[in-house]
Amino acid sequence: MLFNSLQFVLFYIVVTIIYFQLRHRGRIWLLLLASSYFYLVFKPIYILILLVTIVVDYFAGIWIAKTEGKKRKWLLILSLISNIGFLAFFKYWNFLNNNLSILLGLMGIQNPLPDYALELPIGLSFHTFQAMSYTIEVYRKNQKPEKDFVIYSLYVMFYPQLVAGPIERPQNLLPQFHTNIKYNFENIKAGLMMMAWGLFKKVVIADRLSVMVDYCYDNPTAFSGLTLLVATIFFAFQIYCDFSGYSDIAIGAARTMGFKLMTNFDAPYLSKSISEFWRRWHISLSTWFKDYLYIPLGGNRVGEMRLYINYLIVFTVSGLWHGAAWTFIIWGFLHGFYLVFAIIRKKYFSIKFPEIPLLSVITTFVLVTIAWVFFRAKGLGNARVILTKIITLDDFSRFEMPFSKAEFLFSWVLILILFLKDIYVKEISTKHTPSFYFKFAGLLILSYFLGIFTSNQFIYFQF
Repeated sequence: MLFNSLQFVLFYIVVTIIYFQLRHRGRIWLLLLASSYFYLVFKPIYILILLVTIVVDYFAGIWIAKTEGKKRKWLLILSLISNIGFLAFFKYWNFLNNNLSILLGLMGIQNPLPDYALELPIGLSFHTFQAMSYTIEVYRKNQKPEKDFVIYSLYVMFYPQLVAGPIERPQNLLPQFHTNIKYNFENIKAGLMMMAWGLFKKVVIADRLSVMVDYCYDNPTAFSGLTLLVATIFFAFQIYCDFSGYSDIAIGAARTMGFKLMTNFDAPYLSKSISEFWRRWHISLSTWFKDYLYIPLGGNRVGEMRLYINYLIVFTVSGLWHGAAWTFIIWGFLHGFYLVFAIIRKKYFSIKFPEIPLLSVITTFVLVTIAWVFFRAKGLGNARVILTKIITLDDFSRFEMPFSKAEFLFSWVLILILFLKDIYVKEISTKHTPSFYFKFAGLLILSYFLGIFTSNQFIYFQF
């Protein structure tokens, strides 16, 4: 069930209206049943994976809290293996097996392991990481085990953020499910406004830019360097509007019911460095890797060379989390390399350049956009073609586009509007009720008349 579909609009309205008619326990049951239905719409059979991980982690949390010593650690390990096992099989089996076949082939050996026709369960990486954070926090004694099976199930399956986050921590979400939340019209207004803005970013900006991106990236050898450069810039804003639009709708839907999910994006393209970019982009994932991988590896409390290795490990794993392909691994490694290079340059190069904020923002955007080529390209060969054509200024006198000049210019206007919004307006104000109705209706009307409605799936659904 896509957030940009009429089916979701009807689902959301019905669930939210019923939600406010029920007492606390009834609300919890309603949200769990609604979340189950929400997931069943995508691929019913895969809800069994969710059920297994929920049961395993629920009991693991209780047993971990009751034990000490090595047994406690082994219970955590078994819980993590059960979660990572599903993720590894469905997401990485064929990728690892294909690379093993290549490696064995170089030695003249045939790989006896088969490939499987696997369809990646929607949102598997997201709800797996959310479940893992629960057992880890219980193990660290930062979270008491959840004794209510229904509430724990809802923690994993809460429909607004089930498919693509934000990846919540148990300390934030579980206490909210235990609270009897009262109806609050201010939350309703703020949540609806976030949903409307998220929808606008998705259907008006992201899906419009995707026309140019898909046109070029499907066959990059046919286009000039200038065309590919524009398509790459468009992709940078497409993925931002697509993913942050989903997050806005998810956070807004939860907020209308009184729940507060963590902020997932904070104007990332205004960042003055790569490290700042990762404090603003996909915040729930970057903080997850920081807390559960970077710090356990030693964080910045280790020697210089180990610090560099830690950065490269964390971002390479982050790339692999995004997809089972070498393009994603290189994308992640490249961001790790950027961070390492920034540290080395600052420490060992004595030349001091005057800090010009705008130049820093542009430089960061260029570096991030170069990395996006690997994220979007269909294979390393295509990524090489695209970067080569852009860098060598291949046939820059020729420019092709799949739509009219007016549509092309309008796309740039939308990008400018997005920048101005990020610079000057953190959150659209809803305090003045008549103004809220005007702005909310305006966004919906603009989305309806200017939106591209082709049932485009959100990009991060594939992860």
